[in-house]
Amino acid sequence: MLGCKNYQKMETVANVDLQKYAGIWYEIASYPTVFQKGCTNTSAEYQLTDKNYIKVINRCNKDSVDGVAKSIEGKAFVVKNSNNTKLKVQFFWPFKGDYWIIGLADDYSWAVVSHPNRKYLWILSRTKTMDENIYKNILQLLVNKGLDPEKLIKTAQKL
Repeated sequence: MLGCKNYQKMETVANVDLQKYAGIWYEIASYPTVFQKGCTNTSAEYQLTDKNYIKVINRCNKDSVDGVAKSIEGKAFVVKNSNNTKLKVQFFWPFKGDYWIIGLADDYSWAVVSHPNRKYLWILSRTKTMDENIYKNILQLLVNKGLDPEKLIKTAQKL
């Protein structure tokens, strides 16, 4: 097709233990998005529920790490037969977005989340900072998956 890049199919990790994945994640870097414009001190919290979804709470401070605190709650639904590696996240009914876990540390200390069209990307950590060597290894993982690390913007976090 004219104008299409010849990318391989986006691959996720093999499986995700939702018990281990639950909790707070801090955004280390991401592709800029309209819905996160001006966000700093960004975090996402995943809470398992006894219903058919995971509660998602995204938080940030607008325009500076001491700026006005904003948050939004949503729901994440596991995609059937995905070994918990693909979710559909919903903040505004009836719209759901793809949330694919494409990188994950064995100890669940960091994660990389993207979308099958590669327009969205988040590098997440359990801590507000990330070891530079780990970050560089993640950048190589992104290249291997057909993502452009040059588009990443590091997220300011209040330490």
